[in-house]
Amino acid sequence: MYGYARLPRICNKGLIVTTFSELLPGVAAGHWDINVPLFVTAERAELVAFSVPVWALYDGFLVRTGHAGHLTSYEGLARAGDALLGVITGQVQHDAARRFGVPELRINQYEHQQEAIDALLEGRIDVYASTALGNRTLVQRMGNAALSAVSHDLAAATPYVPPKGAFSFAKANVDLRNEFDIQLRKYVESPDHRSKMERYGLTAAEIDPVVMD
Repeated sequence: MYGYARLPRICNKGLIVTTFSELLPGVAAGHWDINVPLFVTAERAELVAFSVPVWALYDGFLVRTGHAGHLTSYEGLARAGDALLGVITGQVQHDAARRFGVPELRINQYEHQQEAIDALLEGRIDVYASTALGNRTLVQRMGNAALSAVSHDLAAATPYVPPKGAFSFAKANVDLRNEFDIQLRKYVESPDHRSKMERYGLTAAEIDPVVMD
């Protein structure tokens, strides 16, 4: 995933498909060795150990086409007194919305992305929050003209540092994480890494913040 196929095959249990809510508990319990990258938070770091970061992603909104209005930031959403937001339970967008003033009563949580998309299309929510990159990719994949991806107006939420993502491991799996980090530091700075990231829509804006750490 995300072009890291050329990293050494130091995990040999194969690919395991699971739900988002089971990613961290599963790796922490040793059911598998490593998770695909997800956002690093202090709360998550209490359960797992993270690798060095591999990307930094800005948030964005998914709206019904023609209904964006002033909904171009969490702050704008907070000021829109009747607008309802949909988020996936446990994802960082929930915390971000509350941090910028969106009341909990106007935030609807969903277990799966498709549930949130259905709610948006049916008018039960006005906005779905995810990463700007993820929303652009989703709209392209769905080919549904009824949905539009809206990038956040970053000036409305300055100073704003995009949250970073990393692979995660069981805290006891120190040797694997250390070896993985050694290889990541070599690869994330390489031209091959950037070219592969471009296939998934990641640009310098998403890569430079972690390369320059």
